[in-house]
Amino acid sequence: MKLEFSKVFGKDVAIIEPPIHRDFRGEYTETWNIENYKVLGPDGNGVEWKQDDISVSWRNTLRGFHGDERTWKLISCLQGHLYQVIVDMRPDSPTYLKWESFTLNDKNRLQILIPPMFGNAHLVMSDTATFHYKQSTLYEGQGKQFTVKWDDPKIGAFWPITNPILSERDINVKYL
Repeated sequence: MKLEFSKVFGKDVAIIEPPIHRDFRGEYTETWNIENYKVLGPDGNGVEWKQDDISVSWRNTLRGFHGDERTWKLISCLQGHLYQVIVDMRPDSPTYLKWESFTLNDKNRLQILIPPMFGNAHLVMSDTATFHYKQSTLYEGQGKQFTVKWDDPKIGAFWPITNPILSERDINVKYL
């Protein structure tokens, strides 16, 4: 397993490249193993995962930025191709409102460990894509989460699209 930390967010965001075994039958990838992932999370003690979720979306669908104050997320793309962006929403952080993008797809199998108070958003670049995320807390509804507009000028994230498909939640959120 190759483990790197984000250049923008220091040791806060981990980029994980799990080994992929490919042969004439196909491929095999271990997506999580408690022993290998112990170093990740608060103080290197690992994250206790409580819920797994999958979302399937069509081309040009943009989901997010969403996040909350408590939840760690381990994200990956099981099928298709995603343009992933995360943004630091911690007001006291030196990287507050800084963003970073990643390419997640079913070929590279990259995973991103996202801490609490980071906004998480992805754009579907293939006909369909399946987004997988482990969460350290049980989902308590949108009322416990923050939402930031995908094109907020205070963040200035680059998106390779000008007119994405958005949920009502993502359409109606105000700029910061």
